[in-house]
Amino acid sequence: MVSGNQIAANEKAGARYIHIDAVRGFAIVLMVIFHFTYDLNHFNYVDVDFNHDPFWLNFRTLIVTLFLGLVGISFHLATGKGVNLRRYCSRLMVLVAAAVAVTLGSYLVFPDKVILFGILHFIAIASVVALLFRRFYGINLLLGIGLIVFGVQFQHEWFNSLAWHWIGLTSQGPSTVDYVPLLPWFGVVLIGMFLGHLIERHALLKKVSQQSNGLTRSLALGGRHSLMIYLLHQPLLFGGLYLVSFFISQG
Repeated sequence: MVSGNQIAANEKAGARYIHIDAVRGFAIVLMVIFHFTYDLNHFNYVDVDFNHDPFWLNFRTLIVTLFLGLVGISFHLATGKGVNLRRYCSRLMVLVAAAVAVTLGSYLVFPDKVILFGILHFIAIASVVALLFRRFYGINLLLGIGLIVFGVQFQHEWFNSLAWHWIGLTSQGPSTVDYVPLLPWFGVVLIGMFLGHLIERHALLKKVSQQSNGLTRSLALGGRHSLMIYLLHQPLLFGGLYLVSFFISQG
């Protein structure tokens, strides 16, 4: 059992919230399921229409919403009382490097569907823009809802230009395997920042027992290493299925 003094010491040292990590780990599990199914479809083991099937469209929306909502929550918890510039810049550089790696990797595997502004690209940009909204607190909830509604309802062909794809608002989405534009998704980050403010102000997670079962701890472990899992899982899944398809074709 964790004592109150231990909890206070952990928080002072910058300990993570296990339940936030567990939710992020759950999102990771959903993402792996989505990508594994996508790969099975690519190798013709299943027949799924990811562009039109409501189930898979909503499944992807759920995954991205969970990730970006947690980005907002974590951003507030990490910066609400001040920005550790060294830690912030270090994390940002890692995100940018990972986003570039994803773009290069997608070019090698899907040259006609290169990822130019996927979820890692979005998180890197959102991490910078979010600095402007650190002190908006409750206003972030209203701004977040407004950006989501605007981003979903308004589209214009002017934004179809490749130079403006990162903003969103396109009347025709780009041909890519991962696209997370600033609008409407930054609205989800702002709502997450609002929730992070509530969590901090009302000590909501401090009231949750620090004890956890094996499932929560396993999910939290995945959540703490989400970036590494994100970068590695698809090459492993895709590469494994490629080898299976190769040996089947040889047989």
